[in-house]
Amino acid sequence: MKEPNTKFRYENVLLIDDMELDNFINKKLLEINGFSKNIYVNTSATAALEFLKNLVTISRQESKMYPDVIFVDINMPMMDGFQFIKEFKRLFDPKIIDPKLIVLTSSIFQNDRQKTLEISENIVFLNKPLTKEILEKL
Repeated sequence: MKEPNTKFRYENVLLIDDMELDNFINKKLLEINGFSKNIYVNTSATAALEFLKNLVTISRQESKMYPDVIFVDINMPMMDGFQFIKEFKRLFDPKIIDPKLIVLTSSIFQNDRQKTLEISENIVFLNKPLTKEILEKL
């Protein structure tokens, strides 16, 4: 069990994946490794965008709740991870909310990695599963 005043690497992390089991496992991994104090989970990209819009609306002056890191799967129904990232970049001013974006996917296709780079070279592309070793490198 963690000490109450344990230092976390990040204050807030957002996980976006339509697979609830993946979210559960990744959330536990982040908690166990002290990666983030608060972990928000969404099972759809559209729900995640609404969540972020609400955060900005209710805490315009207070950025303590904004995610420092967003992990997003690319293969999701309705709105995929690429669409989420593009919409996120369109909607949010990086002066207000500018998290580290991490694509976390089971995709083995090189074109998905290339598509990520085309959106931004600052997006980290990772293959599932998320591990302690990967977290330590982020």
